[in-house]
Amino acid sequence: MTKTVAIIGGGPAGLMAAEVLSGHGARVDVCDAMPSLGRKFLMAGKSGLNLTHAEPFDKFVSRYGHKSEFIKKWLLEFTPDDLREWARGLGVETFVGTSGRVFPREMKASPLLRAWLKRLDEAGVNFHLKHGWNGVITAEDGGGSSIEFETPDGIEIIKANAIILALGGGSWARLGSSGEWVTWLEQAGVKVEALKPSNCGFDVAWSPVFREKFDGQPIKSVALLFGEFRQQGEFIVTEEGVEGSLVYAASALLRDAILANGQAVMTLDLAPDKTEAQLFERLSKPRGSRTMASHLEKTVGIKGVKAGLLREFVPKDEFSSVERLAFYIKNLPVPLIAPRPLDEAISSAGGVMFESLDENLMLKKLPGVFCAGEMLDWEAPTGGYLITACMASGRRAALGAVKWMGT
Repeated sequence: MTKTVAIIGGGPAGLMAAEVLSGHGARVDVCDAMPSLGRKFLMAGKSGLNLTHAEPFDKFVSRYGHKSEFIKKWLLEFTPDDLREWARGLGVETFVGTSGRVFPREMKASPLLRAWLKRLDEAGVNFHLKHGWNGVITAEDGGGSSIEFETPDGIEIIKANAIILALGGGSWARLGSSGEWVTWLEQAGVKVEALKPSNCGFDVAWSPVFREKFDGQPIKSVALLFGEFRQQGEFIVTEEGVEGSLVYAASALLRDAILANGQAVMTLDLAPDKTEAQLFERLSKPRGSRTMASHLEKTVGIKGVKAGLLREFVPKDEFSSVERLAFYIKNLPVPLIAPRPLDEAISSAGGVMFESLDENLMLKKLPGVFCAGEMLDWEAPTGGYLITACMASGRRAALGAVKWMGT
């Protein structure tokens, strides 16, 4: 007798689970609350779909921090190389960028998603759009479950032998990841770590003058230091604070420090290609009638938003000291007040705790119900790590469902 699996959530984790299950002969129903599938996946590829990363495997695994030991099990079964081969099977060739990031040759997400959905459709996967799960799962006599969905035509019930939840985290709710599932699973006795913003920006108490003058300005060729973290890159000044790739890379550390201490102070090196001694030497040249702003630009190339940052955070009584100015160019403290709201974040941390799951990602409190993707309690920086682990977890959950159903 054919087994039926309901997958709730049509992002990369859910679609990968559907592919694996259809390949094992199961009837698959993919249900999603949105009018179309893979909306966050498409948004992620708007400026170039970063599928995975080409760095050595052990380095890749380390990007998942203290959850690496769990995620490594999934990645051993679906490696970054496997993901590239999978994409090739869909007719999508990939290339490695200068940073080691892996992209489709066309850079876009839409061709890959179209090819993927076509293959799933041809494999017999059934798609149910505008089907929002309302948290109700009822065990059926003789096995299996009934799941309730709210649709434009009212409540619809879908029956399944197993269920895979791939509901996403809590960021970008308008694309489908609302986080409503947290309350429903907690009521069922599942342990869920509170959802928190990841790969996010932060609030800074800019002065009105700085905010008005530099909102939207990029800060390039700087290094960010926080504890043992040091990385060079760029970020953007916003009306509220800071955001961008360099800030995102340190966001987990900065967020956790704010949660623990009420604030975090990141340190900026505004001239990572120069030593403090070199800066001091150049700044010590006679200034003549030049203003300090003009002197900074002429001697060490500090101008615009970088000069504005110095004015913002260097104490006034130290700004005229060449020695102190050289120090602050290399060690500028920028106090961060709070992470930006969860809904603005690229991804989220927190979710279903691993202690609530068995090794096949089945909920111990809800036999036959599996979880995958961003709704699990892990996080990763941008760089292809999020999509790769989501897909690998979808595969692991699907194989767990196959094993559990005995198909």
